[in-house]
Amino acid sequence: MREKTIDYALRATWMAVAKMYNEEASKKGSTMATGFALLSIDPENGTPSTSLGPKMGMEATSLSRTLKTMEEKGLIFRKKNPQDGRGVLIYLTPFGVEMRNFSKEVVFTFDNAVKKHIPKEKLDTFLEVFQIINDLIASKKIYTKQESIKP
Repeated sequence: MREKTIDYALRATWMAVAKMYNEEASKKGSTMATGFALLSIDPENGTPSTSLGPKMGMEATSLSRTLKTMEEKGLIFRKKNPQDGRGVLIYLTPFGVEMRNFSKEVVFTFDNAVKKHIPKEKLDTFLEVFQIINDLIASKKIYTKQESIKP
C-alpha cells in the first residue's frame, strides 16, 4: 500500500469530524455549518455580517444561504449597524442562544474525548504542526517557482 499523503489524512479526518458533527446537529434539526455560525456570533454584542465569512472561512454565497436559513428557523435576527449605516449586525435570538449552547457542548464533548485518549504532548505537537501548515499556506511558501517539488 502506498503511503498516505498529508492532505489525504487531513481531508479524511475532517470529513469524519464533519459527519460526526452533522449527525449530532441533526438530533436538534440543525447542521454543522449552522452550529459553527452560532459559535462565531458574539452572543452579547452581535457580529458584523461582513466579519462572519472570514471568521468561518466561508464564501459569501454559502454564508448568505446559511444566515437566511438561520433567520427562517428563528436562530438569528439582523439589525443595522449603528456605527456603520451600510453594515448589518447579526444577533442571536433566545432560541439561537440555546442552540449555540448545544453546539458548544458538542464541540467540548469532542475536544474532551480526544484529550482523554491522546497525551497532552502529542496534542501540543499536533497543534504545532497544524499551525506550521497554516503559516506555510498563509505566507504562500508552498507553491513558489523555487519550491516546486515533484514526487
